[in-house]
Parts: sequence; structure tokens; C-alpha cells
Amino acid sequence: MTSTNLKVAKIGETAASKHLTLLGYKIVKKNFRCRWGEIDLIVSKGNRLVFVEVKTRLGDRMGKPHEAVGFKKIHDLKRAIEYFLLKNKYKDYKLSLDVVSIVLNNDMSIGKLSHFENVDTERR
Repeated sequence: MTSTNLKVAKIGETAASKHLTLLGYKIVKKNFRCRWGEIDLIVSKGNRLVFVEVKTRLGDRMGKPHEAVGFKKIHDLKRAIEYFLLKNKYKDYKLSLDVVSIVLNNDMSIGKLSHFENVDTERR
């Protein structure tokens, strides 16, 4: 990953964290990694546990960021979520997989932030 891509990703994850915190979510874990990939953010609110994929792009010439979250990515995220749940005690929580899509302006400021909830509502 280039330094620009790392910077874009970091800005996006910070913006997503702030957005979710303003909505009343508590950050449980950032950048949970396992053999199936990484879960960018894990947040909770009441008895709801939300696994968040953050997609950030500089401009939208290459399409909207959330369009990059396809079947394979969701499949891998589900496996990572299963692993997280095996290692952590969240038995009675309602689960959600959300996507936060962020488009940055050329000056790296936030142009648009969209939050898609329950992109996969099947209980794991």
C-alpha cells in the first residue's frame, strides 16, 4: 500500500470512528486482524454489536467506495466475525455488518460520508 493510500485509509477510519461515536456507539476494537482479513471497526450500542467495513477513496472517479464491498469481501468478513465471536463473549448481542463509505476531496477533507447499515443481516 502506498503512503497516499495509507493516509487515505487512516483519514477514513478516523472519520468513521468519529461518525459512529457521535451516533452513540462505543468503540470496542479497531483493526481486528485474523487469517480471513481485517475488521476495520467493531462498535457497540446497547445490546447491538456492529462490525464496520470502512471504504475510503480520494475522489469518486473509480466508483463509489462502498461498491468495492462485494460478495468475496462480505464472505471473508463473515469468517472474521465468526472468529472474533469465538474469542470474545458477545453471546446475547444483536449483530450487524455495516459499511461506511467515504469520499475525500482533493485536499483530503471529507467530501461525503455514507453509512450503510445491516448489509448482511443474517445471524452468524
